[in-house]
Amino acid sequence: MNLLYLLDLIGTVAFAASGAWAGVRRGMDLFGVLVLGMVTAIGGGTLRDLLLGDLPPFCLRNEIYLWLPALVALLVFISHRFLPKIEHPLLYLDAVGLGTFVVIGTGKAIAFQTGPFGAVLMGVMTGTAGGVIRDILSNEVPLIMRREIYASACVIGGVLLVLLQWLPVPNDLALLLAAASVILLRILAIHFNWSLPKAT
Repeated sequence: MNLLYLLDLIGTVAFAASGAWAGVRRGMDLFGVLVLGMVTAIGGGTLRDLLLGDLPPFCLRNEIYLWLPALVALLVFISHRFLPKIEHPLLYLDAVGLGTFVVIGTGKAIAFQTGPFGAVLMGVMTGTAGGVIRDILSNEVPLIMRREIYASACVIGGVLLVLLQWLPVPNDLALLLAAASVILLRILAIHFNWSLPKAT
């Protein structure tokens, strides 16, 4: 198992947990919690694959991406009384998932020979679309529309990966550097409460 795949699974767990936790907080039943957990974990990558024409989507070719979020969402539903104690650590796992999803999405778009803008867009979509669907279904303003450093971190990571593809840098190293930039920026934003400016 390579490092990127391991990080991808960690991110899938974290995204599924955040989606399921949103469902619990909104008072949804088991089915609602499962749906939110799964769409948060696989929504971005599925939408990316549909737009790139890579069919069937990744989660149907490797069903661990269906079973894992379903299992995590079920565990969140069963043990939700203990979740507030680990809610903050989940944010850091979410950052790992975000960075990994961005480079996987950007890298896949590059492999499908999209332009630089399209590649970055696919990376951002992979990292954020699942969360947008989660927030819409749970009747909240999507996280990427608020002040937090989230989608902007994805853009930076995607742009870095595109730039590194033009340099004599080994592909695995480029992926890890781009993912690390997103993860580090997101963790710093959580720790120092960084946010983008808004209109006043």
